[in-house]
Amino acid sequence: MKHIGKGWLVAALILVAAGGAYYAWTTFGNSGLPAGFASGNGRIEAVEIDVSTKTAGRIRDILAREGDFVEAGQVLAHMDTQQLEAQRRQAEAQLRRATIGVDTARSLVIQREAEWTAAEALVAQRKAQFDAADRKLARSEQLAKTASVSLQVLDDDRANAQGAKAAVAAAEAQLAASKAAIGAAQAQVVDAEAAVDAAKAAIESITADINDSTLRSPRAGRVQYRVAQPGEVVSAGGRVLNLVDVGDVYMTFFLATPQAGRVGIGAEVRIVLDAAPRYVIPAKVSFVADVAQFTPKTVETQAEREKLMFRVRAQISPELLRKYIQHVKTGLPGMAYIRLDPDAEWPANLRETLSP
Repeated sequence: MKHIGKGWLVAALILVAAGGAYYAWTTFGNSGLPAGFASGNGRIEAVEIDVSTKTAGRIRDILAREGDFVEAGQVLAHMDTQQLEAQRRQAEAQLRRATIGVDTARSLVIQREAEWTAAEALVAQRKAQFDAADRKLARSEQLAKTASVSLQVLDDDRANAQGAKAAVAAAEAQLAASKAAIGAAQAQVVDAEAAVDAAKAAIESITADINDSTLRSPRAGRVQYRVAQPGEVVSAGGRVLNLVDVGDVYMTFFLATPQAGRVGIGAEVRIVLDAAPRYVIPAKVSFVADVAQFTPKTVETQAEREKLMFRVRAQISPELLRKYIQHVKTGLPGMAYIRLDPDAEWPANLRETLSP
């Protein structure tokens, strides 16, 4: 009897333990989290920026080392600009030549306009001479009818009138040529002014290339790699330095379909890094992929659909990053815990977080 009683006691304890385990599993899930939470593992990442050259050339010097913190606009490297400086001097000489060409072309316009004025006066003179010769011819023809003048005089007057008429035509042709010459001279002015604009544009372009030969940091961050070294020749767009923006840091992790479907932008996340498990880093969901990352070839059953995994990004606030900027490191692995139910309370080990 005593043996049977002990057996029932052991069985009862096993049932109680099993019931407690079942309750814990249903309450916290197989991840050890309460209902309304999910988790995933990932690594700390940050936006990477390549500092590259705009034009091909030789690197003169690099002022930043790997691991250095740099500010936005800080000079990081210089490219050799001797060839660009020579090109700018050549363009400046062309500008001076083009400027002189404009003055010369404008002087030519003034000269052509004076020639046109003289040609216009000559036309008026030739017309006056033709009128006088024509009137004299008319008188001679009247007098010749009464034999008051000789035929020789009449012939001379006719010749003079025809010569005067031809002189008018020649003067008018010269006037038209003078007008055309003015148009050509004005076109030369336009061409010379265009040459000036082209030379100025060339100088501005070369100056921009010279300015771009001073490589500056586009934003604050940390130098991650020195891709090239001083003295090396790089092509246009060649990378010199690689930066990470430590003000734009996040962790990417994956959730299954039932969990990802409940995640909203702005949902609260707690990040715990393997290297510093004592610290809980607050974050917020900034991105949820609309396309599954792991998709079976055919999705027919509910069980297969639940296998789909969606990428989620947890963004750390810039204010917090600025406070701990010296400790920010990319590539560190850890866990991300996300609250799916806004009314659910965080577990005790995830309540206390770092504050900005």
